[in-house]
Amino acid sequence: MTRIVIIGGGPGGYEAALVGAQLGAEVTVVDCDGLGGASVLTDCVPSKTLIATAEVMTTFDSSYEELGIIVADDTPHIEQAARVVGVDLGKVNRRVKRLALAQSHDITASVTRAGARVMRGRGRLDGLQAADGSREVVVTAADGTEERLSADAVLIATGGHPREIPDAQPDGERILNWTQVYDLDELPEELIVVGSGVTGAEFAGAYQALGSRVTLVSSRDRVLPGEDPDAAAVLEDVFRRRGMNVMARSRAQSAKRVGDRVEVTLADGRVITGSHCLMAVGAIPNTAGMGLEEAGVRLKDSGHILTDRVSRTSAPGVYAAGDVTGIFALASVAAMQGRIAMYHFLGDAVAPLNLKTVSANVFTDPEIATVGYSQADVDAGRIDARVVKLPLLRNPRAKMQGIRDGFVKIFCRPGTGIVVGGCVVAPRASELIHPISLAVDNNLTVEQIAKAFTVYPSLSGSIAEVARQLHTRKLTDEG
Repeated sequence: MTRIVIIGGGPGGYEAALVGAQLGAEVTVVDCDGLGGASVLTDCVPSKTLIATAEVMTTFDSSYEELGIIVADDTPHIEQAARVVGVDLGKVNRRVKRLALAQSHDITASVTRAGARVMRGRGRLDGLQAADGSREVVVTAADGTEERLSADAVLIATGGHPREIPDAQPDGERILNWTQVYDLDELPEELIVVGSGVTGAEFAGAYQALGSRVTLVSSRDRVLPGEDPDAAAVLEDVFRRRGMNVMARSRAQSAKRVGDRVEVTLADGRVITGSHCLMAVGAIPNTAGMGLEEAGVRLKDSGHILTDRVSRTSAPGVYAAGDVTGIFALASVAAMQGRIAMYHFLGDAVAPLNLKTVSANVFTDPEIATVGYSQADVDAGRIDARVVKLPLLRNPRAKMQGIRDGFVKIFCRPGTGIVVGGCVVAPRASELIHPISLAVDNNLTVEQIAKAFTVYPSLSGSIAEVARQLHTRKLTDEG
């Protein structure tokens, strides 16, 4: 029987385990924290659960007056607004942790039911490939005992951990990384978020919605520098309109506690203060001390593992999946990499990873969802595409729900009209992007999308309307 050892229980690891076991391999998953990895225990599942609470409060806060909703208030002063809404952060965080653990237990049950073995411990490769093609993996348990496993193939799926600035070390109380925020029992009164990438933007928006006064420190010209510029502009405008202090072109140099306060010093000498500080300045792959280079696995300067499109590393019989590869820090991509690795090694039919079909979402309010080629690709000339953007303000369902911010944007090839990308900024954009993802993955044309029925009224109607406008433009170009 083919022996497979998977080091790391995140999405890339547990999805690979399911596939390997289902295809008849003897699979062992080595993990030190619990299946699901950071994605389930400290990152994706917890943060999106927290954001779900914030989303309810934001929706209520931004729409209740326009929609005619009255909230009872026992305040006797007639001039005070009739609204009493707050959050019990301790209760929210207890729910976050409970759901994360439940999800991890469900994953473990699924993996063991499929026939895989789960070992608690830290794994590392030991030396080069043996003459018979096998690999040795050493598993160290919490008590220091070691067990050696022989494997025909090894998958590395160990994820990453928060990057830290030397002069801004988290203490878990006032200066925090994104894994520590769920230990807070009280809402930060004034939260400084350092870093305006996806993680920083999501937490900044969430805590602002929960009631914190938020300052977002961005070293770049705008929030979300890696996202669609139109989408980032919408979100930054929403942030500022809701009262967030967005500090662009402001690089944080240090953060320190001063009593019950935190002082963040910027590179230009300015000092800002708050009750808490969240450091969201990227992640570092968990590749140190695993014997990778000694086993022939090539690493990038960043410490990420070099892989090809079927998840192979430079070492025969060693694959890698997830954040440890530095490709896309998305659970969906990690899971796909893990499945591809197993299909490839076990000889099943496999399609190499195609990053131009990956859909991604930023869980802010509004959400930002993207797929395929981007505005940056078009602007840089990497692809010739026609672009149409339609504001949601024109959508009847958006008007009914009091949605003012957002748009639908689709990219298609001139001549053929084949859809090659899209961007949606809207509530639940993560759901609305799916028809565009289907179009990109299946080379559908804007004419095909335009012909498909949509419900009236619906936000998805804007997707069909954009497709109709692109189809009309195509006909005009041909004429």
